[in-house]
Amino acid sequence: MAKYVYDFTEGNKDLKDLLGGKGANLAEMTNLGLPVPPGFTITSEACRHYLAEGAVPDGLEREVAEHLGAMEKRMGKTLGQADDPLLVSVRSGAKFSMPGMMETVLNIGLNDESVHGLAKQAGGNDRFAWDSYRRLIQMFGKTVLGIDGELFEHALESLKGHRQDTDLGAAELQGLVETFKGIVRDQTGKDFPADPREQMRLAVMAVFDSWNAPRAILYRRQERIPADLGTAVNIVAMVFGNVGNDSGTGVAFTRDPGSGQQGIYGDYLQNAQGEDVVAGIRNTIPLQELERLDKSSYDELLRIMETLENHYRDLCDIEFTIERGKLWMLQTRVGKRTAAAAFCIATQLVDQGLITLDEAVTRVTGDQLAQLMFPRFDSGAEKKKIAKGMNASPGAAVGKAVFSSARAVELAGQGEDVILVRRETNPDDLSGMIAARGILTSRGGKTSHAAVVARGMGKTCVCGAEELEVSIGERRFTAPGDIVVNEGDLISIDGTTGEIFLGEVPVVDSAVVEYFEGGEPGDDLVRAVDRIMRRADEVRRLGVRANADTPEDAARARRFGGEGIGLCRTEHMFLGERRQLVEDLVLASGDEERQAALDALEPLQKADFVGIFQAMEGQPVTVRLIDPPLHEFLPDLTDLSVKVATGDATDKDRKLLGAVKRLHEQNPMLGLRGVRLGLVIPGLFAMQVRAIAQAAKEVPGAKPEIMIPLVAAVQELEAVREEAAGILADLGVEALIGTMIETPRAALTAGQVAEAAQFFSFGTNDLTQMTWGFSRDDVEAAFFSRYLELGMFGVSPFETLDRDGVGRLVTIAVEEGRAARPDLKLGICGEHGGDPDSVHFCHQAGLDYVSCSPFRIPVARLEAGRAAFAECDSDTR
Repeated sequence: MAKYVYDFTEGNKDLKDLLGGKGANLAEMTNLGLPVPPGFTITSEACRHYLAEGAVPDGLEREVAEHLGAMEKRMGKTLGQADDPLLVSVRSGAKFSMPGMMETVLNIGLNDESVHGLAKQAGGNDRFAWDSYRRLIQMFGKTVLGIDGELFEHALESLKGHRQDTDLGAAELQGLVETFKGIVRDQTGKDFPADPREQMRLAVMAVFDSWNAPRAILYRRQERIPADLGTAVNIVAMVFGNVGNDSGTGVAFTRDPGSGQQGIYGDYLQNAQGEDVVAGIRNTIPLQELERLDKSSYDELLRIMETLENHYRDLCDIEFTIERGKLWMLQTRVGKRTAAAAFCIATQLVDQGLITLDEAVTRVTGDQLAQLMFPRFDSGAEKKKIAKGMNASPGAAVGKAVFSSARAVELAGQGEDVILVRRETNPDDLSGMIAARGILTSRGGKTSHAAVVARGMGKTCVCGAEELEVSIGERRFTAPGDIVVNEGDLISIDGTTGEIFLGEVPVVDSAVVEYFEGGEPGDDLVRAVDRIMRRADEVRRLGVRANADTPEDAARARRFGGEGIGLCRTEHMFLGERRQLVEDLVLASGDEERQAALDALEPLQKADFVGIFQAMEGQPVTVRLIDPPLHEFLPDLTDLSVKVATGDATDKDRKLLGAVKRLHEQNPMLGLRGVRLGLVIPGLFAMQVRAIAQAAKEVPGAKPEIMIPLVAAVQELEAVREEAAGILADLGVEALIGTMIETPRAALTAGQVAEAAQFFSFGTNDLTQMTWGFSRDDVEAAFFSRYLELGMFGVSPFETLDRDGVGRLVTIAVEEGRAARPDLKLGICGEHGGDPDSVHFCHQAGLDYVSCSPFRIPVARLEAGRAAFAECDSDTR
């Protein structure tokens, strides 16, 4: 028969799945001989049964009664006993810490009779007893009976006036109890339950139910905690911090959770119960003050803090109560901390001999590292918030608002900081995005053009700020409250929060980025990052490359630790002044004109590749041949139509209009693009391959890899490969030829495709789009927020790789590709290449490398190291 209840003496810290974090740690402290009140835990398994079946499992009530009886025997009193009552708390405790998200009820067992017995226990302290009773009714009424908590608060405030809680006398509190009982009667139609065991039973059900309370659901989604875990329930003998000034309650950390520095950190509140500290009804005092108030308890607390930190080998967060000079431990857990503290604490524990450097690598995350790399606004500065959008690319940026890429380039060239403001961006805005400190759009989501490119460049970006009315023609935008921002006005944008501010907000630089850019490890934090990164690099199996399209990006990638380029997008080289040559290519009326346009583009492409090969210093460079449809390089259809209709068009404009109409597609992302362009437009891919080969001949040690995009059938790849191989042979250049796996069919026929490919690079942006049937340019703003609310997925599949669907396609392609060609090189170059969870998947799937934006390279390096350690842990289990 299943066991649903464990005494604290039966559990340990390794049973968090069953007992929850709180119950497992209370059991661990009990086993360590620390002063923990007696108690027992109802397992999360019982909660899952209750939530699924609508009733507690058979045998649970019997087990609870047995454990309660054992506790009563140990304490020498029974629950709610009139003359000498045992009181208990009923507290939640999930596997993962969810502070404040679920319910707790204290002082279970009080009623009109036992309140007098409690006063007697406290040496005739009637005030304490009635205060505890009113707390029970207030908490029980709100938590268990679902009564609006404001009703109790209003009654309490009316009684207090301008006084503190502690100024209320016993008679006043006794009257408040009657008022609270009246609220319960009025709101529920029933009296407050006087039976102590009924109080406990109902409180347990309330804690179970709170697992699915809206705030708990929202928190789980935010923290990516599985929804099916359920919560354990802890029933603990009450100890009281509100008996008098020789009592109190507090929270302590074994070191500073903000910086990681060792010391005494925490708060204490005299004559109070735990909820008083959380509610902030009175100002706490620093924990150090406890030494003056109760040196014996203070010294004991410090000894226990040291014991717990050494035992858990980590920062511990501790809740304690002092009852008439006796210290009791109510909870401990590995404490939450800032990103900076996480790195510092990990290396401090190494130096103390508590953990190894290998374990230190597993104690920090790529997300924490990313937080350390982005500049931040000074939290103490004055700010005037005018709107909020999506936090598309973290960081803090300040500059003059500009509304065109040309203006951004112009002002940046004059040494001005600018924020490029657009309704939405397109590839033509690349120059302005490079020049700008940050990008702000009123449309689009986290996977829009602005967001993707900004993240790739490490630029701060806020997208989808729908509150803004952006007028490109008038060079201004308006914000709520009739605020108008004209071109040249200073604005500040926070890519971490999505907030937009009027004027300049001071920015704090990131020392961690300065380190990655080649600076010396300076302060404790940077030294900690340096040590952990070095170890991660030593153990990781996955290589880390960059998505980089310019020599500048390539050089930054090298500084950030990139080991090559996994994606060089050649279409970005066709923008700006070169658009004219693309237009000539599209408008060519015959072979001669088309070849002339290609001949004009070839030396420009070659120069681009020379710069990139030089920047990478002999590291491999994967060049993707042109991928987007050609109409993206032509003027807008509407703009051209207006020009022609108003008579302002030139002959070329009229020809371009015809070309744009001819190339127009209902769904261009599934149309004439990628490998199809190379097959339909003679000479296009050949020109690019020649430019790559000629550049490689000029740069000693260059290692080009030529990638054919959007292949769906091996025959497409074979046709392009044959032509490319011939060009390479003629020029005497060696280069790998492979393909991007971005269509489901390519993944499912990978065994065939591998016969013609020397490498695969998974383009998971398009693979996700095609697998889900989502248009990544549209869906995020349209309905992703609703999907997240409904739990359709916990995180956008464009942010973290969908293991069940897209991941399955990747796994099939890896297995079948390697079966056909054992030496097949495998990588990933979609946005997922820099996502921590996705990096772990890539390691598990057997890929050789991940490729991501230069700014995300350190994150990928760290997570690749952590993935190697995770695999070792799995192998030893």
